Amino acid sequence: MPKMSGVYTAKRKNGTIYYRASLTYRAKHISLGSYDDMETAHAAYLLAGRVLSDPETGIYNYDEHSPLLFEKWVSLINFRDNGIYIANPIYIRPTFFYYYFSPSDFFIFDSDDLFYYSSHKISCRGGHYFVADYGMQVNIMSRYGIKNYAVPNKDYRFINGNSNDFRYENIEILNTFNGVSSFYRKGKQYYRAKIHIKGNYTIGVYDTETKAAIAYNKAIDILKKAGVQKAYTPNYMEGLSPSDYADIYSSVKISPKILNYVQPSKP
Repeated sequence: MPKMSGVYTAKRKNGTIYYRASLTYRAKHISLGSYDDMETAHAAYLLAGRVLSDPETGIYNYDEHSPLLFEKWVSLINFRDNGIYIANPIYIRPTFFYYYFSPSDFFIFDSDDLFYYSSHKISCRGGHYFVADYGMQVNIMSRYGIKNYAVPNKDYRFINGNSNDFRYENIEILNTFNGVSSFYRKGKQYYRAKIHIKGNYTIGVYDTETKAAIAYNKAIDILKKAGVQKAYTPNYMEGLSPSDYADIYSSVKISPKILNYVQPSKP
């Protein structure tokens, strides 16, 4: 079979042959993917050339039957329009960028996050989006101060209503501390502290967020002494002196259900 442009033969460890497609654009060698047959690899090469040469071809023109992977399609269009090749499916705008999962599904991030997401691929499992960072799976929500199990519009909200818009100006954290939520009673704001053991337990209701956060920490200490081995994350109280913290810690009231909690014995 005669050689086709943009196609290179390669061999797997088991000895079988496959085909790699690639091209060079603006002095950048770009791998387009691996294919089982030469014709598909060549079709990917030709299509990539058309994408790079036609400014009218956009991300929304992608066909799911295309020989090019969607993330490669986005990378090529971004390189064509912005002069920067990024392997992840990112398209740059002047002050923000899109991170695409499909032509109609994407996140929006501030330009300040471009370096991070250029080198960290976003994955999704069970409806949760995360990146691999130093061998750990990091939920991207945590990067914006949104804690695990935080409740939308209660603990945080997206100001413009778009939950895919992670620009910093669009994220408002409503409850800063673990286990603390706010509510209004007769026009006055109160703070409820809760902790999960085997079900949610109310620690107490307090007139300041600081007291509720410290009550949560105190509940952790009480439960640890009772034999509860769950790995709770205590609240870090920034800007509070050790003596002020100690005063609040000693005076804050804790529900008897927490004070008298008995760890069930194992059968």
